[in-house]
Amino acid sequence: MSQWVICQQENDLSGKIIIMINIEQIRARIAEAIKQSGLPYKEIANRLGIKPTQISSYIHGRKMPALDTLANLCVILDLDANEILCVK
Repeated sequence: MSQWVICQQENDLSGKIIIMINIEQIRARIAEAIKQSGLPYKEIANRLGIKPTQISSYIHGRKMPALDTLANLCVILDLDANEILCVK
């Protein structure tokens, strides 16, 4: 995941570093993780209990997975949800 863009960091008035989470960065991370998995969309979809068109929608940025689907996607692809969500 090191090739992904780093979430924007800023300092607040007290000097603390705050991370600005951008939905486009999250979408890009989800899409990249799916592509890098090497798994067919159909297999990922079957494991998640959704249609393969949903996986395509995630990759092309048309939709975001529901929270439970995102959590299960992280398990299936062996991802750290914190990195996907720009928390780490």
